[in-house]
Amino acid sequence: MQHSRIALLCEQLKLATVAENYGGIAQESAKEENSFSDFLEKLLDMEYSAKQARSCRMLTKMAGFPKIKTLDEFDFKFASQISQKQIKDLSSLSFVERQENVVFLGPSGVGKTHLAIALGYLAAQAGIKVRFVTAADLMLQMEAAYRQGRYKETMSRAVCHARLLIIDEIGYLPLTRDQANHFFQVIAARYERGSVVVTSNLSFSQWDNTLADDKVLTAAMLDRLLHHSHIIQMKGNSYRLKDKRKAGIIGSIATNKEDLS
Repeated sequence: MQHSRIALLCEQLKLATVAENYGGIAQESAKEENSFSDFLEKLLDMEYSAKQARSCRMLTKMAGFPKIKTLDEFDFKFASQISQKQIKDLSSLSFVERQENVVFLGPSGVGKTHLAIALGYLAAQAGIKVRFVTAADLMLQMEAAYRQGRYKETMSRAVCHARLLIIDEIGYLPLTRDQANHFFQVIAARYERGSVVVTSNLSFSQWDNTLADDKVLTAAMLDRLLHHSHIIQMKGNSYRLKDKRKAGIIGSIATNKEDLS
């Protein structure tokens, strides 16, 4: 009867881990002659750890990562031009606490998205709300919200709600003038309020080409994006094609001859 009452109380208090483990922990504590305080602390610590794990799983799911990538999986030997120290410093997530931005620049296949997701995954594991979205998908969402009269709501929910917003693939598709204006509003809304991680295959001097050839808007947007930012310039061949290149199927592809600066 007591077991049933404890189980019911745990259910009402949403203490699932306590319900599952209190019997075993009680027996273990009695065997080791631990104090009641030791027993209670261990039980509550298990509940807390379980809640933290569930929260991290939920934050990771809500972030919308296309695939989980980690820093441990990143091949720094292949991407030897990248400063491991700089990436390690970013992995402390202090840039999120300071509401700073991170910009990954480089040709296709050098690992920009991998590193962006890896930082986002670390943030989610640390209990930070993250959102991952491609630039094209975000602009489609903002356009739809504008037409439907939900712009303010979408800006709040889709842009400003997460502490870390990751915008992938800026520059792969040119934006219309309206989309360029929406993109400026996104960056302006996040300025000194939340961190942004962006990836792009274009040098900053080329960004106006993808932002409707509007040099004034581009300059204003970059002014906000880069004011508090860490810029990671990446060069080299595509990691995805390294095996084919090694086998001699394809030669070295010059994906971006211009120095990204």
